[in-house]
Amino acid sequence: MDEDVYFKKVVTFRAWKHSLQFRVSQDLFSSHDIDLGTKLLLRTIIEADYDRPQKVLDIGCGYGPIGLTLKSVFTSALVHMVDRDALAIEYSRQNAVLNKLTDVEVYGGLGYDDLKTAEFDLIVSNIPAKAGESVISYLLKESVYYLAHNGVVAVVVVKPLEQFVEKVLENTPPISVLLKRTRPGHSVFHYQFAGKPPVPQPDRSAFERGVYDRASSEFRVGNLKFPIRAAYGLPEFDSLSYGSELAMRALQNLPNPIVQRAAIFNPGQGHLAVAVWKLFRPERIVLVDRDLLALRFSRLNLSLNECPDERVVVSHQSGLTLTNEDEADLFVIRLREESRDANNMVVKQTSKKLSKNGIILVSASSTAITRLIDDLEGIFSVRSRERWRGNSVLILVK
Repeated sequence: MDEDVYFKKVVTFRAWKHSLQFRVSQDLFSSHDIDLGTKLLLRTIIEADYDRPQKVLDIGCGYGPIGLTLKSVFTSALVHMVDRDALAIEYSRQNAVLNKLTDVEVYGGLGYDDLKTAEFDLIVSNIPAKAGESVISYLLKESVYYLAHNGVVAVVVVKPLEQFVEKVLENTPPISVLLKRTRPGHSVFHYQFAGKPPVPQPDRSAFERGVYDRASSEFRVGNLKFPIRAAYGLPEFDSLSYGSELAMRALQNLPNPIVQRAAIFNPGQGHLAVAVWKLFRPERIVLVDRDLLALRFSRLNLSLNECPDERVVVSHQSGLTLTNEDEADLFVIRLREESRDANNMVVKQTSKKLSKNGIILVSASSTAITRLIDDLEGIFSVRSRERWRGNSVLILVK
């Protein structure tokens, strides 16, 4: 744990005669301290006179403050904690161990699509503000299919979402609001469903039904033209960033490389993955990302652009460790800007899987690329560097 490149500090949270410690990362929500919305949500749950839950679900668990605090209070409960971010999953698992909490299951998932069980007595969530109205409505209403009889849902939202959430709950007749509490910046809602669900549970996942869909657009860069279905909660839904456009032009300018196997790190909506497919037609494309939503939309957009599903492999992880894959001829890496050490780690990890004549293309801010060149001296050779509007693309070889 001490060598974790994502680690920032340990936060202590004292609540209801319990003292918990949380390892936090700069790359995760609320890395300074437990946020006020989470504290408000927990207070309302602990103070409510509900039956002690035996099964709890924490949707979007982050590094674990809600689910693990509830486990420390309701000691007999089985707690499921789900997040689409692989780094959040890693930190929640670490924090369960750190606080010696058992009967806690932590795993990756997109909303309710990947749950291992149902019949929860309590479902909780600190709903992200940028989730999109269709996703928020789905999280609020379709909890009914995963609740036990007389189960309770308790959510907190930022103040700008209060009226929308209130409207959804009011316009869903089976819902009975048990509590609403507002404090500066946040609102908490507790509610139940009366009786059985008004309609049967859909036989397709929320992802398959398009709950996360935001827009469909056609993109054109140089000689490339391709359609993209974009998701709420991911950037570049209607236009490319300067960094992505620069990377796409750099891919088109590569001197006719032979690419049998390619790996794309942090693919986002899938623009660069689609570009790699259209330019090189590799036999294998490995998509690697922390974000399960990005992975699923990137795969969807490869399929939309006629890439056979059997050629695509998805790896949900925070780094770039390809343990079960052959060497790659091309790595395309879009770096996040939060951690210099994490960026160095990701690029260094490619050295074990880069083929003899392989190429690494790294896209990031010009500042991050300059630091990367300094930090990786002696490990890779710089073939070229291109700059445009504060962004850079670096081509590295062994």
